[in-house]
Amino acid sequence: MSAAEQLARGLKALELDLPAQAQQKLLAYVVLLAKWNKVYNLTAVRGETQMVSHHLLDSLAVLPHLPGVMKKNTVADIGSGGGMPGIPLAIARPDWQMALVDSNQKKISFLQQVKIELGLENISVHCQRVEAFKPTEKFAVVISRAFSDLGEFVQLSRHLLAPGGCFAAMKGLYPNEEIAQLPTGFSVSQNIPLNVPGVEGARHLILIRET
Repeated sequence: MSAAEQLARGLKALELDLPAQAQQKLLAYVVLLAKWNKVYNLTAVRGETQMVSHHLLDSLAVLPHLPGVMKKNTVADIGSGGGMPGIPLAIARPDWQMALVDSNQKKISFLQQVKIELGLENISVHCQRVEAFKPTEKFAVVISRAFSDLGEFVQLSRHLLAPGGCFAAMKGLYPNEEIAQLPTGFSVSQNIPLNVPGVEGARHLILIRET
């Protein structure tokens, strides 16, 4: 099965209807990721078909669960690394403004190249530690995938969250111990189990709000 066929089947399984242009950009992103990965070691996942499932579909699986928590279409992807989940989400939702934040200069160089080559005008790239990132406007959603444990994620990035916004943490197994260590004043508002086509094992989206 080609990467294009795998993506199309995965989107159907996730009940996501993306236009052909968006699917082409997603596949072009995977090609860039595989190319740069040989030099910059952006991800442990090797091979484009595995990148489709473990990066594209895994990132896009959260998409149906985010619009309902957003009062304005602004998202910060903390510890973006190779651009997950920020770039797939930005491609799928060009009306969202996506800030990609990472402190690794090599990864930032890759993200800037992706922005240029794919013409992603709705993303901004920031080479900073999250605690030093001081944007002019705060975000409706602050999301991360494997950035850190939940307590540290919330503590380091709480200054980025707009009033009424939420943190969205992408996790594997349900993180009971991490949830118990959330900073005072924050709690889990929703736990959403995710079924990602082609990815074995548990996946969860944990939504956290200020109480």
